[in-house]
Amino acid sequence: MDWREYITVDPEICHGQACIKGTRIMASVVLDNLAANVSQEEILHSHPSLTPEAIRAAIAYAAELSGERVVTLTA
Repeated sequence: MDWREYITVDPEICHGQACIKGTRIMASVVLDNLAANVSQEEILHSHPSLTPEAIRAAIAYAAELSGERVVTLTA
């Protein structure tokens, strides 16, 4: 999947945060919900303009970003 087909950044929308194309739903909102163990079905119900593909695109976007820098963790 090419997340670029689903995620967009526009300085005029949500202060330039990454959003699902055609919506004002930030990718971070989708990811926060998934991290909070909200099911895909619940996310789709809460945000009817989303699709399952858009949710997967948000995950793919985050996966690519996670490879961009190293975060040092302390014990």
